[in-house]
Amino acid sequence: MPTRSSTDEVAVLTGSYTPDSGGDGAGIAALRLAPGTGHLTHDTGVPPVPVSGASFLAAHPRLDVVYSTNETDPGTVSALVRHDDGQLSPLGGPLSSGGANPCHLTVHPEGGWLLTANYGSDTAPGSVAVHRLDADGRPVELTDIAVHEGSGPIAGRQENSHAHQVLVDPAGCYVLATDLGADAVFTYRLDTRTGTLERTAVNRLRPGSGPRHLAFAPGGELVFSADELSSTVTCHRYDTGTGTLTGLSSVPATAVPDVTNQPGGIVASPCGRFVWVTNRGADTVAAFRVTGTTLDPIDEMSAGGTWPRGLTYADDHLLVANQHSGTFVALRVLDDGALRQAGPAVSVPSVVCALVL
Repeated sequence: MPTRSSTDEVAVLTGSYTPDSGGDGAGIAALRLAPGTGHLTHDTGVPPVPVSGASFLAAHPRLDVVYSTNETDPGTVSALVRHDDGQLSPLGGPLSSGGANPCHLTVHPEGGWLLTANYGSDTAPGSVAVHRLDADGRPVELTDIAVHEGSGPIAGRQENSHAHQVLVDPAGCYVLATDLGADAVFTYRLDTRTGTLERTAVNRLRPGSGPRHLAFAPGGELVFSADELSSTVTCHRYDTGTGTLTGLSSVPATAVPDVTNQPGGIVASPCGRFVWVTNRGADTVAAFRVTGTTLDPIDEMSAGGTWPRGLTYADDHLLVANQHSGTFVALRVLDDGALRQAGPAVSVPSVVCALVL
């Protein structure tokens, strides 16, 4: 993606559920974040792109190409070119995601492979798919599908495996996939010649925790999980040599009493001192200080809407996607890790994620 100066507005893309995927959103919309103030505005020069079920967005590490999940059953993934004026146009047609309800994706750091987490369904297990990318960044071939096995004790949520996130560790050695249904993080090696995955470990987490997303601390020795079903945040030791996790400590994701809560997005600060998580149910964003291998709650504030799902860091701000209220909010990060709302929310119907360009 192009570089920018410290005074330029930050380009932000949001993803939303569309009417054909159970929402009211347009798909992908363009916004601007003002540096310093955190003021958000719609980019009126860039029309929304009607991408079905755009529940997660990722950017190519070198090319002006953006990828989106199309969270449907069966699922697909889409690629779009971002032009110099910010306009987006499809780069080929949607391709099969290799599973049902794809909810997360990432591009391998070498730039030749797209990795997608398929949540699955009541009858279809979760999986991780690999697509080969051509020189233009276009997905051209589905090269592998790694199907997850497992279940958990929570009735109605864990009868089957449900992959929820796929990411490459900071060293670029292992591919990690969280599985909410199996209470596990699956570790793979990606063969960058063939686009095939070799499973090297299955990290079993606390039964009933339902790991949703991971966030690495700088250096990669600690990784934090947002545990959707137990409403906790867990600190794990990450072994960079084996790609394995060891749970060290857990804390409640929210201090709001008497509420059924499901953590959503999680972000670790670039300095490594803080972790933030969205709380769906409590409708808050909680802040934690990293003290050794424990997390200490330091702040919790309104998410600026209901059902905060996606959480994205940008220029000393956290961008919060409130799905049910259709509001998108910037929270200023203070020096001590606490949060303050930076400006008024903007309306983005059924918004669930954001990508900072």
